[in-house]
Amino acid sequence: MITAEKLNAVRTRFETLQTSLASAALPREEYVRAARELSELTPIVSQINLLQRYQKEIATLDAILSDNTEDPEVKSLAEGEIRDLKARLPETERKLWLMLLPQDEADEKNAILEVRAGTGGDEAALFAYDLFRMYQRYAESKGWKFEIMEMSATDLHGMRDAVASISGRGVFARLKFESGVHRVQRVPVTEGSGRIHTSAATVAVLPEAEEVDIKIDEKDLRIDVFRSRGPGGQSVNTTDSAVRITHLPTGIVVSQQDEKSQHKNKSKAMKIMRARLYERERQLLDQERAAMRKSQVGSGDRSERVRTYNFPQNRVTDHRVNVTVHDIEKFLAGEALDQIIEPLLTDDQAQRLASLNAVG
Repeated sequence: MITAEKLNAVRTRFETLQTSLASAALPREEYVRAARELSELTPIVSQINLLQRYQKEIATLDAILSDNTEDPEVKSLAEGEIRDLKARLPETERKLWLMLLPQDEADEKNAILEVRAGTGGDEAALFAYDLFRMYQRYAESKGWKFEIMEMSATDLHGMRDAVASISGRGVFARLKFESGVHRVQRVPVTEGSGRIHTSAATVAVLPEAEEVDIKIDEKDLRIDVFRSRGPGGQSVNTTDSAVRITHLPTGIVVSQQDEKSQHKNKSKAMKIMRARLYERERQLLDQERAAMRKSQVGSGDRSERVRTYNFPQNRVTDHRVNVTVHDIEKFLAGEALDQIIEPLLTDDQAQRLASLNAVG
């Protein structure tokens, strides 16, 4: 049940934020956080106002119906209106429940996508490339910006690993459940006997951190520059434009060499570094979530998987919500990914609602 105390607390916080932002005396970082929180609370307060308006109208109509001196025609109209309002009430309350669920603070952030070939040799590398292209096409269909930051290609048009930055509205919220081991069952192009092979690739989706989210002390970084190298080890250019950044306290290392400019490579590397450090901080604050992510991503072994892409049966099955989508080519084209993302989001909402109701 949504208590009046809970609703009053939300409204009070909303009004406090409005007052704080109007004063224009907040430091920049606090102002950004307050503005973001106010933006998140605005639709919730609108929904609270709608619910309370319905409740007040129902109370007024109830009073009319219980008044023995009221005109019968007026009572008849009141009965119709109250039926309509009471029919709207459950959905209005449900929407408010969902809005009041504890939100992942990273949901509205951009994302860093990392795809790596797992078990399966050349076939795993080919599948990793297929997945990476699937997310690129999906991003394009959503109007998101997809920027390839790093890619290690193989000779057979596959890839060992790749990193991309995806920017747009609600990117992380829609893609965060993609993290995990994705397994493929198909006949490899290199297989002459027609045998079906099972291979795997790992996907990690990290929220892209802004400078306001995480501070990195320059003294904690070691920055090395070196000459870019191509797939075969040959020198790509004659200047030391490639950049390797090591975060000394954690040992996290990020290398970037796709750009000819050392400055651009450093900027891209720092974006990836911030995302990895931000995710590490989130994991430390929430050990349960960290354990879940680790179990999802795993080692890239065939036996660990969140989703299976079965070419002989022309199906994609997500094992967490037991949803199967047919037409695998359409799925890998990014056109049917929402058919699995939506059930994952709904399942997450249901689990959080159940947890909230249990606590209540």
